[in-house]
Amino acid sequence: MPDTTALDQATSMIEKAWAQPIEVLEVLAVRRPCDDLLLRSAMHIRTALAITDNAAAVHQERLHALTRPGYVPAYCELKRIVSSAADLRVALAESGAHVQSIRRVVEAREASSTADRGPAASLSRAAVARSGLAPRAPVQVPDQPVPASVAGPRPAPGPHR
Repeated sequence: MPDTTALDQATSMIEKAWAQPIEVLEVLAVRRPCDDLLLRSAMHIRTALAITDNAAAVHQERLHALTRPGYVPAYCELKRIVSSAADLRVALAESGAHVQSIRRVVEAREASSTADRGPAASLSRAAVARSGLAPRAPVQVPDQPVPASVAGPRPAPGPHR
């Protein structure tokens, strides 16, 4: 029996948090996306996790095929072994990051269900910001002058010692 994958963990967390099967939640996230923004975020992250989880499985199978017992890889296959191992590590790291993002969305949902509306909105925004789905704020260009009200009065030049 294979080990639990990151996708299985994420699916379990989502199903537990929303108390419905993942198939029902997928339909809800698509048909009524504005009803539950946290569900929509969790489902988007789960979709990315499914892709990453599949890539990890492919890299792991390739690595197992190249390093199976009794098989002596040719010199030219060493680069493929190293590349597959590196790709597997990257895919596993991405999977872990996706699971962590889903965990944060679930935590925000739990916090919003117990708190009043004010803090819930800020927790939801914080969860979306941590998941990387939030738009970036514009950055002020350094060449623009600072308004006088912000800069304040300048000290008078005095003697230097």
